[in-house]
Amino acid sequence: MKKALIAMSGGVDSSAAVWLMKEKGYDCMGVTMKLHEEMGEEACRIGKTCCSLDDVEDARSVAVRLGIPYHVFNFKEDFEKQVIGRFIHAYEIGATPNPCIDCNRYLKFERLYQRAKELGYDIIVTGHYARIEQDPDTGRWLLKKGMDAQKDQSYVLYQLTQEQLAHTCLPLGIYTKPEIREIAEKLELRNAHKAESQDICFVPDGDYAAFIRRHTGKEYPPGNFVDAQGKVLGRHKGLIHYTVGQRRGLGIAAPEPYYVCEKRYATNEIVLGTATELLVNEFQVSDLNWIAIADLTEPRKVMMRTRYHQKEFEATLFPCTDDRVRVVSSNPVQRPAPGQAAVFYDGDVVVGGGVIQ
Repeated sequence: MKKALIAMSGGVDSSAAVWLMKEKGYDCMGVTMKLHEEMGEEACRIGKTCCSLDDVEDARSVAVRLGIPYHVFNFKEDFEKQVIGRFIHAYEIGATPNPCIDCNRYLKFERLYQRAKELGYDIIVTGHYARIEQDPDTGRWLLKKGMDAQKDQSYVLYQLTQEQLAHTCLPLGIYTKPEIREIAEKLELRNAHKAESQDICFVPDGDYAAFIRRHTGKEYPPGNFVDAQGKVLGRHKGLIHYTVGQRRGLGIAAPEPYYVCEKRYATNEIVLGTATELLVNEFQVSDLNWIAIADLTEPRKVMMRTRYHQKEFEATLFPCTDDRVRVVSSNPVQRPAPGQAAVFYDGDVVVGGGVIQ
């Protein structure tokens, strides 16, 4: 009998995944990753958690009800280094990170996968809404969108390698969220109607700047808002408070709305502009991971997203010589925030992705 190690967050999705894998005949073990203790009581009060004590108890309860062993793995040091550390560094240099992607990349599908291999498990399982299939012609493992378009999570999984895809199962990819809740209801799981957790679990109140100041013990100096010509428009509170594309909270009176167009780390300036000035046709992407292809050797037309729930837009990828691609959109698009992920699609298939520069 094949063995599956299931990442259990305490939510309904990963709980339903346990039952689905048992139905497939796998010998299952549930695991919750202990990642952090930041603002535990506040997180519970707000109800936006993914690894609190309540979540651990929910996961343990489901494991007992479904008859599988359950453990908690302490990955706090890894999380501090690979997720929180990267999150803070990105904001400090003027980028806008996506810690959910880093958590998947370095914790779920690297650290947890490595532990699963050490323990003799064949695959790891998560509650993501996406699909994994093998291309019969090329033999490559493919990552595809989940069948539920409203819940598709392929965007946050673009960093999966061929080895990881070959040893991962995403059983929820063919279901809708209502169908998963119905399964949990029939199984009488205590978390069948549990609210969705927030992606950035270690900042439950959403105040990233306060978290960074508290975590580093540093203050981040105010500076100038300027326009594209360098004219001073006002003062900002510090680079970590803003992201490219932001409109609210700027405190600048103008005939038409201003947006953050650029964050200049070297001069501690933030460039503001109109909606038209925010539009671009071209940008670059690095730190690439290809899934459907081995490498990009010639220009390729794709559909793509530069934000999680963004409507896809058409673009052409041009390979560069330094592990980058130049993205040229078919129509002007809002300037994407450096540090965010750009994910390329061919229909339902994830071609690959990388980090916006």
